[in-house]
Amino acid sequence: MLDNRDVNDAVRPADPTPPASSSTTDGTGPRTRSRTGSRLYPRVTSFRSRRGALTPNQQKSWDRTWPLIGREVADEPLDADTWFGRPAPLVIEIGCGTGTATAEMAQAEPHLNLIGIEVYQPGLAQLVQRIERDEIGNIRLLRGDAVDVLENMIAPRSLTGVRVFFPDPWPKARHHKRRLLQPATLALIADRLRPGGVLHVATDHADYAEHIAAVGAAEPLLVGLNETTGGVSAQHRESAPIGFERPVTKFESKAHRAGSAINEFIWGKIE
Repeated sequence: MLDNRDVNDAVRPADPTPPASSSTTDGTGPRTRSRTGSRLYPRVTSFRSRRGALTPNQQKSWDRTWPLIGREVADEPLDADTWFGRPAPLVIEIGCGTGTATAEMAQAEPHLNLIGIEVYQPGLAQLVQRIERDEIGNIRLLRGDAVDVLENMIAPRSLTGVRVFFPDPWPKARHHKRRLLQPATLALIADRLRPGGVLHVATDHADYAEHIAAVGAAEPLLVGLNETTGGVSAQHRESAPIGFERPVTKFESKAHRAGSAINEFIWGKIE
């Protein structure tokens, strides 16, 4: 199955062994800071640890461009308008991986400010190179845990959109508590969306799709906008503040060829 790094052309995941200093949560309780103070791996819920180093060219691009467009997760509330140098509707993508889809969607929606959130530095470095090469001005990047970002950096009712494409399904039953899209996370996302804002989720994992559908249906602040969520996409596609379409990357193409169904969930924040 795909995960959010696969769909954005990153390497296959390493064994899901969290760093010894990490704290954990099942998405319903409080989180503690790691013993080392690191914020990159505060929990094991939504991502797997990965190995990799930057190539020399990636490092040069990173050194040039990351200070301008990238930040680590912090406690300070995010002033997105100042960071982007303009006021515009704000969209975040959780788990942007190497950013193939991120870059294409940003170029297709230049009127939006887009923040990609990712832990895996080599993946971010590939996206930094793409941003530099194509001179994409409406992307900023945060390195860290997405829930940490939502809790500490994003104000309530400030997001126009949230995208979560192919999050790790954690297929083994004993790992289901590590899945990102738990009721507490959906409630947090809904709180951060402005009225009329959109949450767009995609997965190719059938069991995770059932879980996501149930969790989304139980969130009182969200209403279905496409057929999978009980809505009619044709009634909302033109008026929605973000596009419903997304690029198909090479790893998703492999899933199509393997016969894996892609489930798309699109909800809107109630007005």
